[in-house]
Amino acid sequence: MKEKTKKMQNGLEPKKNGKKIRMKKKTISLLILFIAVPVLIFSGYEIITYFIDSSRTKAQIKDYESDANIGTNVNQEEIIPSDDGEDSPYSNYIKMDLMDVDFTELKNKNSDVAGWLTVGGTNINYPVVQTTDNDYYLTHAFDKSSNRAGWVFMDYRNDKNSYGKNTIIYAHNMKDKTMFGSLKTLLTKDWYNVEENRIIKMSSEKYNTLWQIFSVYTIPTTNDYIWTDENFTSEAQYQAFLDKIIGRSYTNFKTSVNSSDRVLTLSTCHGSEKKLVVHAKLIKIAAR
Repeated sequence: MKEKTKKMQNGLEPKKNGKKIRMKKKTISLLILFIAVPVLIFSGYEIITYFIDSSRTKAQIKDYESDANIGTNVNQEEIIPSDDGEDSPYSNYIKMDLMDVDFTELKNKNSDVAGWLTVGGTNINYPVVQTTDNDYYLTHAFDKSSNRAGWVFMDYRNDKNSYGKNTIIYAHNMKDKTMFGSLKTLLTKDWYNVEENRIIKMSSEKYNTLWQIFSVYTIPTTNDYIWTDENFTSEAQYQAFLDKIIGRSYTNFKTSVNSSDRVLTLSTCHGSEKKLVVHAKLIKIAAR
């Protein structure tokens, strides 16, 4: 006891405890470093890969715009009647030119081409593809190379040569505003206040079409708005579907929609747990 007290008085015991504390801190620091380094490496890899994919996507977009030789329609047009009131811009919309696209070069590069899509007031001006599932083009670009930006694609259940009750098109909500990254613009007053923005144009090998937007909303992830013809067993059921998606819109577009109308749906992510959805009705069509 006297010996221990003497050692403590001489400062031997505190030095021993101090050494243990330093060893413990060093061990913790090494563990933190061991965990942090792989995380940093992975994060760096993700950032670098994102920018590489983004650059490739932007370069491809320019090439495809050149290939498409986008012009206006010269064929006879069919106007789809509407019950819209006098305060609707429908009568102005149906005077707009249809978009006409040359698919020759695009088809040579990818036979999955299903059309070309533009959305007023956004950066969306891309070829649309379609394959046998809704997964492939989530991780592959138009040229079928691996790319986290994916591409704009039509639901595999839709017929690309005709427009059924609900034609659905998907794409990622990219931070660089490619793909459907600029679709969130539709949630702003600046976009809504320009009437000419509320139009979607689509061209396919069979038809050139014009669509009037009637509903825009965000919603927790669900599949109740991505029904296709096989899901509708009656006109009443289809009308109930239309009433539901109209009721969800963040604003009233003053556009009537009934069971004789055909709908185009755009869908993308909005955060990690929501979807941003846009619905438009067909108002003009021309065979090519």
